[in-house]
Amino acid sequence: MNRGTTARIAAISAFALALAACGGDDAGDGGGGGGGGSEAYEIAFVQGVAGDEFYITMECGIQEAAEELGVEVTTQGPQQFDPALQTPIVDSVAASAPDGLLIAPTDVTGMYRPIKAAADAGVTVGLVDTTLEDPSMAVTQVASDNEGGGAAAFEAIQEANPDGGKVLIVGHEPGISTNEARIKGFLDALAEDPKFTALPTQYAQNEVAEGARIVTSTLQSDPDLIGIFGTNLFAAEGAATGLRQANAQDQVTVVGFDAGPAQVEALESGTVQALVAQQPAEIGRQGLEQVVASLNGEEPEAEIQTGFTILTQENLADNQDSVYRSSC
Repeated sequence: MNRGTTARIAAISAFALALAACGGDDAGDGGGGGGGGSEAYEIAFVQGVAGDEFYITMECGIQEAAEELGVEVTTQGPQQFDPALQTPIVDSVAASAPDGLLIAPTDVTGMYRPIKAAADAGVTVGLVDTTLEDPSMAVTQVASDNEGGGAAAFEAIQEANPDGGKVLIVGHEPGISTNEARIKGFLDALAEDPKFTALPTQYAQNEVAEGARIVTSTLQSDPDLIGIFGTNLFAAEGAATGLRQANAQDQVTVVGFDAGPAQVEALESGTVQALVAQQPAEIGRQGLEQVVASLNGEEPEAEIQTGFTILTQENLADNQDSVYRSSC
């Protein structure tokens, strides 16, 4: 809270006391201090990557909550999921001294310094979607149950291939908390069924073309591949593209994490058999609510996990609210 705001509040309070001294007891809507959130807080939301439907949907949830809470939110993000690109954005945001910062860190260690610096400067920090190795500077962490989602992805492949076989995980990028949790959940579930073998995990670096290359190359060395788990939008889309290029759509079961328009189109066409849809709008909403609660002097929830929905061709029509948005 800046000194100008403090002075205005003090002036309003003094005026209200003067009215009370004059017996003005009919000023029911005067400048008393009842109720919380009289301050129009300024919150910055820094996405993991700009233009990604997951983060667009999260922004929509944040903006809807901001309108209800009476706060102002600005949004920006790097053009790639890269700490080298996200760091200067966070530094710039911290220099502008907002009341709060909601951020999806692009690296569990690489983003610690700039986010800690923002918190040390007095900015109230909330981590959404991804987190840090040391998240102690944040008042809240809100994310999907990523390990549970990874396990559900394996179960979808298992159900479609009861005889087992070789499966491949196409991750989006190493060093990202959500990615590693999804992989762990998948591999832990796979380890309980000896009929399945996991090939070495490969990373598409958030590039559809790289995901496609990984899949076509894997099919050349392991033509008996029966399942692929793509851990985010780009990995799943790349997997679907690679299968089309190799004309192997009927051979391999693909389960993707996230439910952007491209993923849903692949689901409808049968290239992808199931999608693990997160709740990015709810992640954003709850993240903002907890940051505002902290700013209001209330105790925020330190960790919140949101659920997910398994989308298939059969239930897609009944779960349209789980599909990510391209705009708010």
